[in-house]
Amino acid sequence: MVFAAIDIGSNAMRLLFCRVYIVDGKPHFSKEELFRMPIRLGEDVFTIGKISEKKTEKLITALRGYTELIKAYEVESYRAVATSAMREASNGMQIIARIKTELGLDVEIIDGKSEAALVFSNHIEELLNPRWAYLYIDVGGGSTELTLYFNNKVVAAKSFNIGTVRMLLDKLDKNEFEEMKIWLKRNTVGIHPLSAIGSGGNINKIFKMSGKKETKHLSYDRLKGIYDMLCSYTYKERIERLDLKPDRADVIVPAAKIFLTIMKHADIEKVYVPQVGLSDGLVHQMYEKSLIKK
Repeated sequence: MVFAAIDIGSNAMRLLFCRVYIVDGKPHFSKEELFRMPIRLGEDVFTIGKISEKKTEKLITALRGYTELIKAYEVESYRAVATSAMREASNGMQIIARIKTELGLDVEIIDGKSEAALVFSNHIEELLNPRWAYLYIDVGGGSTELTLYFNNKVVAAKSFNIGTVRMLLDKLDKNEFEEMKIWLKRNTVGIHPLSAIGSGGNINKIFKMSGKKETKHLSYDRLKGIYDMLCSYTYKERIERLDLKPDRADVIVPAAKIFLTIMKHADIEKVYVPQVGLSDGLVHQMYEKSLIKK
């Protein structure tokens, strides 16, 4: 079975095709194709409160291409969601209606809580030590989702309007960081050892840059070292010397800062990077739904 997932974020939008097959009685998820478009809707929303006509046209053109690919793949099912930028845009619902009318594509605007649940539905914690506690950290362009997993269950979850595009535009409410720090201290007190599970394009890229292959985690010190290295380069140098895409070369710095801040205030020494995200969570949910139907 092949499933398609569309994630319309504040920095970029993605289309993931994932094939699911059974190995030794268990589902195996194999990513077949991933298409990414750097639309950066948050650039409009976090400055003027709505999505401009120019970006709307770009979004619909890209989604038209995505729709044709989904048809060609003949997928079992698809799901398309939009996150922080679209839910804050004053014209978000109008654009969703236009997408439905022009493309026949159903797009859901999901809240932060649903976003966190989707990321967590990847069940990565099953591959780790069940006796340990984990903090899921998903850093996006407009928001950061935190999910605390302890004693084999979710004990706390919260979405904060702290995102990489917001920080670049200097549109971040400073109280959000303080609220997040308070939430972390209140919910993680007495929980030790606590490790992080990081998701999002930036932490995936940072992990690749670290050159680590044997282990799937980064220590706080290693992450801080990479952050300092990134800060030592100009935006242009990050593109030319580190071979980063233009829309990655700027947001990767605030992303690393967000991860470091969370790890510091939750007393976390290492972050696991399984290289999954919202799109993967959508696929997991669609697959589980298909089993119920059968």
